[in-house]
Amino acid sequence: MATTNKTRPEGDLSWKEVGELGLRYGRIPLALLVVEALYWFITMPSDTLAPIQVTEAYIWHAATNALFGEGSATLTTHNGWMTRLDLLHPTFPGPFNSVGLYVSDECAGVHEMLFLSTLIIMTDGVPQKKKIKTLAVMCGLVYILNIARLLVFYPIAVEGCTALPNQQACLQDMWQWHQTVYEWGFLVVLVGMWLIWFMAFGGPSRTLAVTQQTNEPWRIRPRWKWKNHHFALVGAALLLFVLAFGNITTNEEAQDARETIEACEFANLLSSECGSAQHRWDDAIGYAWSLSALGLLTMAGTVFVVERPLPDGAWPSAPKKPEFQEEPKQKGHHVKRSGSWKRGSREEE
Repeated sequence: MATTNKTRPEGDLSWKEVGELGLRYGRIPLALLVVEALYWFITMPSDTLAPIQVTEAYIWHAATNALFGEGSATLTTHNGWMTRLDLLHPTFPGPFNSVGLYVSDECAGVHEMLFLSTLIIMTDGVPQKKKIKTLAVMCGLVYILNIARLLVFYPIAVEGCTALPNQQACLQDMWQWHQTVYEWGFLVVLVGMWLIWFMAFGGPSRTLAVTQQTNEPWRIRPRWKWKNHHFALVGAALLLFVLAFGNITTNEEAQDARETIEACEFANLLSSECGSAQHRWDDAIGYAWSLSALGLLTMAGTVFVVERPLPDGAWPSAPKKPEFQEEPKQKGHHVKRSGSWKRGSREEE
């Protein structure tokens, strides 16, 4: 009977290869969570990225006046930094026919750059030089897209207020645009940019090839052997997180300062009381960030270790648990005989 050799169609993956790819890709969301946590702690104090915010505010101001006419916007200070833009048009609401906006650290585009950079860095199978070039190009594109997002505010506001002049409701479309882009618009664009780049450089085939190689100079893996001082360090890190969180949520002075800041932002007020509240809130956040940073470093240094390959190129394997070997039974007076007693007595004879 003749047999036929079944060959796997090109492009199909076995379940083992699917599992290897899944484990490899699983590092990406974990890294994104870590970056998100770090960015959240860094940007909790106001104007953390002030140099970048000021630069974008200057470009936004100059480009708005160049595109929509001189006098379309004026540049002023916000919290002591030149980051506030007042958009001007006769149909805008208020006594000065203006809309006040400012470039916050969250609107500077750095968040999006870090997100995209993490995706690129965690992608396997791409040479480091290509990653660096890609990071430079992608971050430049994100910077330009963020400036374009800011420039769109003016025409959207003018269109809405031309239909409903001097009414607060005319700015609804502008705020809706900002909310849409902030919540998921930029996320779709960034993931799309990475996906196009990922598939252009081989995508899954490169990642699968890397999983089967062992020529990496080092790797980071979870700790295998735990001792008492390791558990103590993890406990200390968790305590630092609790103290940092409690300093924000249970500190009455910090909570009062936060409520004052929210009231000032809602009413668009600039006063000494608002500035003092901002200073107290920044101090509370800065203290919490310091504790959280120490906790993250302690936790990461304890849970993970840096490992190098063995001289033969193989990676060290996890220590195996000693197998329990049952001792062989020996016949004696304390061992119960099996079988018929008659048969046993005959054999002894």
